[in-house]
Amino acid sequence: MTRLLAALALVLTACAAQAETLKLAVTTSFAASGLPDVLLPALKLGTGIDVELMVGDTENTLAWGEAGQVDALLIQGRRDEETFVAAGFGTHCRKIMYDDFVLLGPVDDYAGIAQSVSVTEALQRIAKSERQFVSLDDGSDLHKKEQALWADAGLMPQQFPNWYTMADAGPKASLTAAVDREGYILMDRQSWLQFGSKAGLALLFSGDPVLFNQYTFVPVNPERHPHVARDLADRVEGWLTGAQAAELINGYTIEGQPLFTFNAE
Repeated sequence: MTRLLAALALVLTACAAQAETLKLAVTTSFAASGLPDVLLPALKLGTGIDVELMVGDTENTLAWGEAGQVDALLIQGRRDEETFVAAGFGTHCRKIMYDDFVLLGPVDDYAGIAQSVSVTEALQRIAKSERQFVSLDDGSDLHKKEQALWADAGLMPQQFPNWYTMADAGPKASLTAAVDREGYILMDRQSWLQFGSKAGLALLFSGDPVLFNQYTFVPVNPERHPHVARDLADRVEGWLTGAQAAELINGYTIEGQPLFTFNAE
């Protein structure tokens, strides 16, 4: 009888431990930032919840949410998130933090973009100068953002192959190409900070709110997928929007430079 009770206790303990695990879909860039290594242990200590990350691009994370393979998402792309919720796959969107995109270029800044008051003006200056511009042509969120910014500036740089180079490569190789060409490039701040050799390249323009890259927490809708851990999602959301998360997010740095800004409401 004693053995039976002990075995039952072990089973119940295992079930409880399993019930306290939340599956969270996140983007590759967030996973690679290093911030999860800081946030998740503190979240576990504060809530008792283990967070299991499923990492992919934005399309992957949304697909996992639609299929009910995760309990919640922490992703970028406001329009995608709002569409996800409007379709009934998520319950709501909650702002957590943002990082940003930056314009990099040669230290001598031949196009004078550092004097710009907006990213639109900066891109127009580059086009007018016909200085080299390297585009990360990989279908990523970064590439989509760059194309949208050019469109907002009233420009189609693909029509100017003499100065607009489309690099079918990752961030590091594209940054190296920009250095080699003494050209300009739009990059996420994380990749810039993690880029080893910055010789010949400088951060010349940032701060336009258009360049902010919002991260949003989206619980998967239990009415669509009854098995999801809604209670755990609520508790994790509460912690991520609290004072301890704010301190850790705002205090996180790469190479001594802050990366994220907490803006939960």
